[in-house]
Amino acid sequence: MTYGNRKLSTFPAFFNVAEKKVAVFGNGEEAYAKTRLLANTAAAIAVYADHPEAAFADYLRKNAIARIAEAYDPAHLTHATLVFAATGEADLDARIVTDARAVKIPANAVDQPDYCDFLTPALVNRAPVAVAIGTEGAGPVLAQMIRARVDQMLSPTLGTLAGLAESYRGAVDMTLPRGATRRQFWRHFFSGRVRDDVEAGDLSAARKSANRLLHGTDKAEGYVWLVGAGPGAEDLLTLRAQRVLMEADVILYDALVPETIVDMGRRDAERISVGKRKGCHSKSQAEISALIVELAEKGKRVVRLKSGDPLVYGRAAEEMSALRDAGIAYEIVPGITSAFAAAADFELPLTLRGVASSMVFTTGHDLKGKVLPDWARLAVSGATIAVYMGRTVAASVAERLTAAGLATDTPVAIIENASQPNRTLMHSTLKELPAIEQLDDLNGPVMVIIGDAVAGANFTHSTPLSVATTKVAAA
Repeated sequence: MTYGNRKLSTFPAFFNVAEKKVAVFGNGEEAYAKTRLLANTAAAIAVYADHPEAAFADYLRKNAIARIAEAYDPAHLTHATLVFAATGEADLDARIVTDARAVKIPANAVDQPDYCDFLTPALVNRAPVAVAIGTEGAGPVLAQMIRARVDQMLSPTLGTLAGLAESYRGAVDMTLPRGATRRQFWRHFFSGRVRDDVEAGDLSAARKSANRLLHGTDKAEGYVWLVGAGPGAEDLLTLRAQRVLMEADVILYDALVPETIVDMGRRDAERISVGKRKGCHSKSQAEISALIVELAEKGKRVVRLKSGDPLVYGRAAEEMSALRDAGIAYEIVPGITSAFAAAADFELPLTLRGVASSMVFTTGHDLKGKVLPDWARLAVSGATIAVYMGRTVAASVAERLTAAGLATDTPVAIIENASQPNRTLMHSTLKELPAIEQLDDLNGPVMVIIGDAVAGANFTHSTPLSVATTKVAAA
């Protein structure tokens, strides 16, 4: 069979059931499931159940759904628009469908394809928007998995936005000519300030924005999202980050953000690399901030995509300051910071009852000055220390912490490319830590976690640092 050329055997369609009778026959879980699905609609649901299971009966009572406590009778089909036969008795379900077909009412018998005039999809409900997923019975579980993914991708306020659009339909038809002008209005409506106001929960502001847009007094206003791309694994990107990537006109991304995440943006979005790596800065921070402002002032919707979390060593302060000075609206979309991903890779408890009750995030560069940072004393008192960009200053970190009184046998976890398939895990002690500077093949971002809590990690997939450096020496 050539699956790529296979045609659908069912035609996807939506039935208008508002205030129309839809009959459900059955007492058990299947009838209960069909009734819950129908409850997403404005149908006049009639459940024929003479002995419903307790949970089903309770649901019907709480939701004021009509129940007719009678065994099946063909007269029950009168005035029905759709019929669901879900009694659990194959012969009875087949009979109900046969009777419905005789009076030209579409019917569905649970788990009997030959007695199904239509199939029930997995449903994502953002009324009046609905997304229906069907597999023609080939994989109901697959349909539910797809439904879950789609449900996560769609904003919870999408239905509210669509409802607002519905209220403007008549005014748009009277005010704007058909064709490109009207299409452009709706594109701005669904992806611009109106959408932003709805997502902020301010419907009054959304209506004002819609009115300005309708009457041509609302010029395109730029908007900026400072987005955390997470530690690298694309499935650790947040749902909100995925949504705004699809809204952006321009994506400015750092060198450490994987291409697979950048490619989650709209196909026609402009992509600009502003990556900074040690010794190789494509743009200075001032230039990046100025570029963000310039793009937003042109009315662009901009995603500034940063590795990890934008507020943790992401230089977000300078960019937020530039945006505030320019009067440009912006939003922070948090991401999973590398320390958390590294700890997850190691199954390492960053806090541990009775051992470590506090944490410090730092970069190794904080330990290069003459004055020891205030947080160093926390390390001595048992705090877990997460050192970002720690490889090239490992010797300094070990030396300064040892001088501050931290025991040389304090356990250390070293993670390169946290969360990604090509990650490298090593473990050592504070005394051995400087040896990682010998490992020239550590080209990805390196996170170093120091503290007694590291002893609680799972070292099954980790290599002792001494073994790694011995291999380098032998080579």
